[in-house]
Amino acid sequence: MFRSPIRFCCACAAAVEHRIPDDGDTRVRAVCPACGTIHYENPLNVVGTVPYWGQDGAQVLLCRRAIEPRRGKWTLPAGFMELGETTEQGALRETVEEAGAQIALEGLFTLLNVARVGQVHIYYRARLLSDRFDPGHETLEARLFHEHEVPWEELAFRTVHETLRRYFDDRRQGRFGVHTGDIA
Repeated sequence: MFRSPIRFCCACAAAVEHRIPDDGDTRVRAVCPACGTIHYENPLNVVGTVPYWGQDGAQVLLCRRAIEPRRGKWTLPAGFMELGETTEQGALRETVEEAGAQIALEGLFTLLNVARVGQVHIYYRARLLSDRFDPGHETLEARLFHEHEVPWEELAFRTVHETLRRYFDDRRQGRFGVHTGDIA
């Protein structure tokens, strides 16, 4: 069972209780006994892209992480969605911030649930408009890879591995679908 890390109320700073609220809810929540605030916690959305280069889409852009977690490992450009933006806007922003890549967003490609860490990872296919990159401070290096060059053992996250595997499988079949799944 998920145990909330919330210890104090953000409204009044009193210590919270972890219990089922009296409002008909069925889940244990952080409830403030002083002011009655119920602290709801919801999954975070990670949004990003699978940027590809060329008419045949044979190369994909990967970024080598300059930050933890998994500094030095390779990933697709992605990050946490910000309040006030759509998933598409967030994916575009993250691709520009991390890779300095100019892209044209295409369709939704993968939606992967990572329930154990309270995240949903959403990736869009994106056509690169240039093969020139200007990585931001979170990225050590940004470069293009053919499938046989992808550093599969050096990928930062399982969602990236799954998304790339599906991209290259779909590319071989000549059609791209939308893929969903759970990462245990």
